[in-house]
Amino acid sequence: MVVRRCIASGRFLLRMVALLVALVCTPVVADESYKIDPSIKKLIGEVSRERLESDVRTLVGFGTRQTESETDHPTRGIGAARRWIESEFKKIAAKTGGRMTVSLDSYTESPPSRRIAKPVEIVNVIATLKGTQPESVDRVYVVSGHYDSICSDPTDSKCDAPGANDDASGVAAVLEAARVLSAHEFEATIVFAAVAAEEQGLYGSKHLANGYKVKGVNIAGMLTNDIVGNSVSQLGIRDAKHVRVFSEGVPEIETPEEKRVRLSTGSENDAPARQLARFVDGCCRQYVDGFDVELMFRRDRLMRGGDHTSFSRAGYPAVRLTEMNEDYRHQHQNVRKEEGVQYGDLPEYVDFGYLANVTRTNVAALANLASAPARPANVRIVLDKLAPTTTIAWDKNKEPDVVGYELIWRKTSSPTWDGFDSIGNVDRITTDRSKDNFFFGVRAVDKDDHRSVVTFARPKRK
Repeated sequence: MVVRRCIASGRFLLRMVALLVALVCTPVVADESYKIDPSIKKLIGEVSRERLESDVRTLVGFGTRQTESETDHPTRGIGAARRWIESEFKKIAAKTGGRMTVSLDSYTESPPSRRIAKPVEIVNVIATLKGTQPESVDRVYVVSGHYDSICSDPTDSKCDAPGANDDASGVAAVLEAARVLSAHEFEATIVFAAVAAEEQGLYGSKHLANGYKVKGVNIAGMLTNDIVGNSVSQLGIRDAKHVRVFSEGVPEIETPEEKRVRLSTGSENDAPARQLARFVDGCCRQYVDGFDVELMFRRDRLMRGGDHTSFSRAGYPAVRLTEMNEDYRHQHQNVRKEEGVQYGDLPEYVDFGYLANVTRTNVAALANLASAPARPANVRIVLDKLAPTTTIAWDKNKEPDVVGYELIWRKTSSPTWDGFDSIGNVDRITTDRSKDNFFFGVRAVDKDDHRSVVTFARPKRK
């Protein structure tokens, strides 16, 4: 009996020692590593539910915003909506002392197209908030919503197409983000875009993204907001506490060499868009109380697309924000009642409190992106010899306020980063964690504790 008690006591002590070791050695969880910036937290509090509702109702008030609807009518059609959006951006820009400029990005799209019957001018309304740090001003983040709308027949330019949720909600979020963020200076540049002809085939965003690509603009990240105002599904399920963030894993423009590396490393969840999505998730978790991101590891909803797709195809990291539960009775429908059921994308089906939290998520992400350093370049696992350790190297950032880097890691089965180690202002680190058992990344940290998006470490021979 005494022997059994001793053995039991010994096992208990071993378990307690193991528990203490685990508690001491457990790393900081990566998603909890974002330090709250009081100035950004203040911006989150300035998002106005009332302004969002006013903007949505104003856009609905134009009757229709179908791509081929009236352009010269003072109060109806896509032309009137476009002019109003431009005037709102100009009001915002007028208070920035020249830091924000407003422009129109336009071209003429001609048939053949199954959703465009005649040559039509496609016009994107753009407001650019220029960054202040010389080393970062050319790094650009884009946030968009599409201001066109459709009825059941996407070619019908005469019917009422209120488009309250799809996508006046997204445009309202972009306008409100511009109002809030423009009062603050950021190191990098932010572009606020109301794009056209999404419903006809992503024409506006395609022209905008390709234009940036031709000019060699460094679009470091793009967020589109499309259908972000409803919290109740067609089945009556209510979720006002989550927003979906979609991101592609395998880029459509992947090269054969990139495919070879992906297959050899199992890194299909580590495209730049996935790192951007994880960054948005972390910002929401830290800054938007009572609200959270649901990461969706696919480019968009099943067999559907949005304006972020245009940026992805141009080679830019891009994600889509969309409500958790859609109601298809209030998307792409003629306004009508059938058997007591109301159809049509009307403002009474927008949850403006929910839209405010989606907007706060955008503000938190954009403010952190534009305040933080660029993601480190040329991050690589050095393959010079077989070894149980892992050596990772990268190019140092050019920003003068970068004070160090963090090695971030996760198990191969983890969807998000598990933990990180602060490693100082160096450009190489060797860790005892096996390159066979973990994925690695590196992010830069500045003097104000802003952290960059993670750059995934890919193998590279010496």
